[in-house]
Amino acid sequence: MGLTSRSLEYAVAAAAVVCVGLTLWLWPRFAGRGARPLLGRLGVIAGTQLVIVAALGLAVNANFQFYASWHELLGLYDDAPAAVGKWGDGGAAGPVGDPSKGLVQASGPDGLDKVHGLPKGAPATAGRVESVRIVGKRTRAVDPAYVYLPPQYFQPQYARQRFPVVVALSGYPGGTFLLGQHLRLPQTAAGLIRAGRMQPTVIVMMRPTIAPPRDTQCVDVPGGPQAETFFARDVPDALRSRYRVGHDPGGWGVMGYSSGGSCALQLAMRHDRTYTSAAALSPDYKVSDDPTTGDLFGGGRDRVRRREEHDLMWRLRRLPAPRVDVLIGTSRSGEKNYPAARAFLAAVKPPMTADSVVLAHGSHNFATWRQELPAALEWMSRSLTFPEDVVGNS
Repeated sequence: MGLTSRSLEYAVAAAAVVCVGLTLWLWPRFAGRGARPLLGRLGVIAGTQLVIVAALGLAVNANFQFYASWHELLGLYDDAPAAVGKWGDGGAAGPVGDPSKGLVQASGPDGLDKVHGLPKGAPATAGRVESVRIVGKRTRAVDPAYVYLPPQYFQPQYARQRFPVVVALSGYPGGTFLLGQHLRLPQTAAGLIRAGRMQPTVIVMMRPTIAPPRDTQCVDVPGGPQAETFFARDVPDALRSRYRVGHDPGGWGVMGYSSGGSCALQLAMRHDRTYTSAAALSPDYKVSDDPTTGDLFGGGRDRVRRREEHDLMWRLRRLPAPRVDVLIGTSRSGEKNYPAARAFLAAVKPPMTADSVVLAHGSHNFATWRQELPAALEWMSRSLTFPEDVVGNS
């Protein structure tokens, strides 16, 4: 049974109920003194607790889709993050795809069938959300994605138009399911487009790590996964090969929440010829090693330089500002990063521009990000070019 299957969840929940019943029935038999009754009591307590925790863990994972499969949970990939010292082979760590079969490949639902409130009806009226896998032409990395195509994408009057794109990144260890079910990104975008508050836009929902369970932080790890190259070069190439989307950077934006927001800022500021707009909800402003990332910057004389260049405050102080627009979402109380957000916004200088969505109260959670999302999407819509060009002319 799959890790997120309802049958497994129900089976373990039933086992938990049985274990509680057995504990109540067997407890009087272990009431005596001595080693055997003591071990018996410890055994039934430990067994019951283990099954209850497993049932709760499966229920939480089924709801939030932290891990989509047993392989992902256990990290059973070739050259998985546990073997940091063995990484190499051009950085092909984690799941590896075959670009010769297409850069955007059809996949199973990957949780899309469990997302509530998706647009329903004819695509030309309601739009469509597809579940695919994106394969890197350079990195050979493979990452699942949901792709929201607005109704206009299917309407005859737009048949020769290229659409703007927003690449949306989840936090870590979340995934595409959270962007659909809990952030409600495609549902919110569909409503804004229907109301005329957002221009028709293709939205590509992805997780920021390409070598799960390692948190790759959208960094090209020396001798390891090339996450930055994947999102800055492979993803745009893949999407252009499959969808009617813009060729000019003015039609490309990137957004995310938590570590996905950090990636969005990193990608826009480091690759302004790919993404010209970034919306970051509750981001960090520099990349640091921690137990989930491992060593992101490698050794040698270039280690300090690589780390500094992923510190966005350092970039604003030391390097020419990129020609990008950024939006920061934060809260005056409840968000620990509010002082850092203020410092970042104050440090922005032309030609870079910065705006903000600042709530009076908000925590690092989906309730906060859902409040900020409509304003972020409308801001992104104003920043992106549409219609960009005519299919066949570029």
